[in-house]
Amino acid sequence: MKFSKSVIGMIHLGALPGTPKNKLRIAQITKKAVEEATLLREEGVDAIMIENMHDRPYLNREVGPEVVAGMTAVAVEIKKEIQLPAGIQILAGANKAALAVALATGLSFIRVEGFVFGHMADEGWINSDAGDLLRYRKQIGAEHIPILTDIKKKHSSHALTSDISLEETAKAAEFFLSDGLIVTGKSTGEKAEVGDVAKVKKNTKLPVIIGSGVDQYNIHEYWDFADAFIVGSFFKKGGYWENNVDRERVKNFMQKINQLRT
Repeated sequence: MKFSKSVIGMIHLGALPGTPKNKLRIAQITKKAVEEATLLREEGVDAIMIENMHDRPYLNREVGPEVVAGMTAVAVEIKKEIQLPAGIQILAGANKAALAVALATGLSFIRVEGFVFGHMADEGWINSDAGDLLRYRKQIGAEHIPILTDIKKKHSSHALTSDISLEETAKAAEFFLSDGLIVTGKSTGEKAEVGDVAKVKKNTKLPVIIGSGVDQYNIHEYWDFADAFIVGSFFKKGGYWENNVDRERVKNFMQKINQLRT
């Protein structure tokens, strides 16, 4: 997938079977996901990404087959109904599972955490997995699927790598064959520092993607430094990630994007 000021809308799937907050069957989860993806497409979003955000508390790297199967079922229906590039992230750090789902369902990219440099996350210590993940991608014949990598990711402590700057982390991810770099704020919905994004853009040839906190009021600040924008919380009612997608908020955001594009 080529990024040219692209907007990637998030679909936060309902809690999947086997997780603490699950209340819906797969068919119901899928129906809502397809409805939200359709809304995003109708309002001009360039791509979508599905994520098991409601599966909290998340597992560390390994998720059950019920989660992989559930996300595969949703991805199949979204690809069938929505003619847009689509990606996937499986929390927390279940990067091989995400890659397998993407290959099986024809998705266009995956988002991963813990690609380079270990860090302490909500789920505990997460080792970097670039070597394992890229070898796995080679083994299953999925080299055509881009891997977009968070650097110094949100909801994490990076105390052990505090002497390694964001720019150096970006260089390391590029050296380890990342396909795109994602810069975030410190938590879901929190904006990334514009200066951080500018530094990363200056120090890499890879696409730079904003991964949190983008809204219609600050998008212009990032415009010259980012190649794509992942939008989740702002598209929800009241700007809160747990709520349903709000058509009016999507419409207003895309109107601002179109103004910037022209």
